[in-house]
Amino acid sequence: MDDISELEGRITRALDRIRAGLDQRAAAAGDAAADAGQAAALEAELAEERTANAQLEERVKALKERQDTRLAKLEAEVGEQRQRLAAVDEEMQRLKQMNAELREVAGKLREAMSEEVAEPHLVNKAMLAELDALRAVRDAEAAEVAAAIGELKPLAQEET
Repeated sequence: MDDISELEGRITRALDRIRAGLDQRAAAAGDAAADAGQAAALEAELAEERTANAQLEERVKALKERQDTRLAKLEAEVGEQRQRLAAVDEEMQRLKQMNAELREVAGKLREAMSEEVAEPHLVNKAMLAELDALRAVRDAEAAEVAAAIGELKPLAQEET
């Protein structure tokens, strides 16, 4: 009987070891299943984040395009305003030149009148200078009006 008891003890210990190994495998399988579930959840979160990132990239791209369009429009407007300003400046310079000529001719005409010498060419020259000055004033005003219309036109287009 001692042999049977000894064999029974050995079998019990072997079964305990087998049971312990099975428990470890079951725990490992449970951990693997939990890891697989966690990995699937992480994959789902990653997919959501990628989708959100793609949406944000599209928004940034749309904003950049809108900003680039707005910048190009503003640059074009600045260019147009510079041209209008240059035209107004050119007309103002012409006006200053015509006024200087008019003052010079008027001074010569005054001198001639003070000497009581009537010189018809000075009168003609004074009239021509005055006409040129009036044309320069008209052109300067036209340039200013064109600049004002250029400023108002975009505002009127925005209203419609």
